[in-house]
This record gives sequence, C-alpha cells and structure tokens, in this order.
Amino acid sequence: MEISRKKLREEVLDRVKYVKTCVMARELCLLVRTNRAVLEPKDVQDICKYIAGLCKEEGCSEPSQLCQKAAQAVGSGDEKKYLELCAQSCIKCGEARRPSSKKDAYVT
Repeated sequence: MEISRKKLREEVLDRVKYVKTCVMARELCLLVRTNRAVLEPKDVQDICKYIAGLCKEEGCSEPSQLCQKAAQAVGSGDEKKYLELCAQSCIKCGEARRPSSKKDAYVT
C-alpha cells in the first residue's frame, strides 16, 4: 500500500510541476500573442523572458532559447522575427512530453 501511495504522490507532484511550468508557459505565450496590439514592447519582452525561464526550469532548453531570442527581437523592434521565433518556441513546447497520467498505467 505504501508503495502505491508513494508512486501516486510522485505522479501528482510531476503533474503539478508540469502545470506550473509548461501549461503556464503556453497559456502566457498565447495570451501575449493574441493581445500584443495592446501591450507595450517592454511588456512583451518581460513576459517572454519569464516564459523562457519557465521552459528552462522544466528542462526544455530549445523552447527556452527561442523564447529568449523572441524577447530580444521585440526589444530590437523586429515584430516579424519575434512572431516567427515565438511560433517556433510554441511548436517545440508542444513537442515536449507530458507526464503520464494514472490512467495510462492500466491496461483493460
């Protein structure tokens, strides 16, 4: 019984970490991209840097680097490059593995 509880605890903690990093990063990215017309470049740059940190925390270095480059592109005024880098980062982020759910462990 104790082993099952420990395993379930680990799964829950993995899921929480995933939501705190990956899910939040994607939601923030979508929010910035859909509302960039009303945000100042500094706002976008700060949020992109924060998202890059979330990706890095989860160990996703490529999306993190792309998001960091997107933040730099915003700072330089190159919106086309920013959007391209941001899109690439989102694609890479979507390729990341999600933690397996408890349901995946059972075969019926």
